[in-house]
Amino acid sequence: MFKEIEILDGAGVAELRRIAASAPFVDGRITNPHNQAKQNLQLHDPAAYQRSAEIVLRALMASEEFRDFAFPASIAPPMLTRYEPGMRYGGHADAAYIQLPNGVLRSDLSCTVFLNDPDAYEGGALRITLGTREMRFRCAPGTAIVYPSDTVHEVEPVTKGERLVAITFIQSRIKDTFQRQLLYELNEIAALEGLTMSHENFTLLQLVQQKLYRHWGEKP
Repeated sequence: MFKEIEILDGAGVAELRRIAASAPFVDGRITNPHNQAKQNLQLHDPAAYQRSAEIVLRALMASEEFRDFAFPASIAPPMLTRYEPGMRYGGHADAAYIQLPNGVLRSDLSCTVFLNDPDAYEGGALRITLGTREMRFRCAPGTAIVYPSDTVHEVEPVTKGERLVAITFIQSRIKDTFQRQLLYELNEIAALEGLTMSHENFTLLQLVQQKLYRHWGEKP
């Protein structure tokens, strides 16, 4: 139900840090004034926002692992967000639909891309609740965590240093989480075992994959 993916190299991370260091940030509640759980800062310069979003989007779509897991139909422009000591984002589930300049996006998956070293700050873990299980992530720079948007998650309080991440939301061609996970697992089996299977069985597996994709998938 979630995936940890390395999407950015050192040069990409360095460029995003440079953009963050030279552009203004504002109270994150500017986009949702009534959200009392949200305590962070977000990038507030159109040119810097466009440049940083392009870098993250390009990295996501260049990742075969991301494409295979998310089946992306549309991705919201990623936003750089910063957490300073005392800031947090309390437990919440992301909005089902997000208004973008070019239309409405249904948020099937949420994505956090870590941009600074976990040793540079204390606290600030991304905590995701899946049923009775809780997972915490404080990942290396360039690593993305992709997870269902309808899970309860939070950013724990930062107690020291600065937490810098990019966040975005993905509308998947496979709306249902269970179906998306099952199709992803079938694709993994095909990739890992395809060369050892007989041609007839591999062809049958591919047929099942594409039938399910056609049946479950939405129009691009």
